[in-house]
Amino acid sequence: MISKDSFNSTCTNVELSCIPKDTSGIERIMLAAQGDLQRLLSSFFARPIFIELVYANGLPRARPASPEHPITQSRQVHLVCASQIVCTATSNVTITNPDFERLFLDDKYPIGQTFRMMQRNPQFSLLDVQTQVVGGKRELSRVYTLETEGFLCEILEVFPDRDMFVRGEAWFSESKLELENSCSVKSQDIKPLWLPVSKGNTVH
Repeated sequence: MISKDSFNSTCTNVELSCIPKDTSGIERIMLAAQGDLQRLLSSFFARPIFIELVYANGLPRARPASPEHPITQSRQVHLVCASQIVCTATSNVTITNPDFERLFLDDKYPIGQTFRMMQRNPQFSLLDVQTQVVGGKRELSRVYTLETEGFLCEILEVFPDRDMFVRGEAWFSESKLELENSCSVKSQDIKPLWLPVSKGNTVH
């Protein structure tokens, strides 16, 4: 675990270790997000953040979720702002509580809003942070878990262009122009190999 969140009656301290040295303040805020990334991105960009489902893998449910009969689902979503993808989130979710099952699978709430609807504060573990250059853009990614009784989420998030945290509003205009000038846009919707396989029923 490369994050530590501690507090007492007079002090709160968030420590992020083993992250890139050039990580900016706003990037550290996003890396430390605990189920509220969509809310934080909306605050930063001063625009709504929409969820677009890319895929959800699984089979029909045979019975309600329970500790004896966990339900798992792998899904990928795009977090979209001003018609631009600001994050791709790929998750593997294990559910053993029927209330979480209803909200997440039937009512289609995203992970963060599911925790909020259940009024749960999940345990957060930041497992890995990476940067790389992809297609000429500086990419930032993190792997982390959110867990509460009955709901375990293992998540990979990829921010496609770190310049969006530097240029803000101008980044949207520049990205739109770049897309218009591009001959083709490839969609990456392949499930990453790091996602573990959990036992139990799987669902769409």
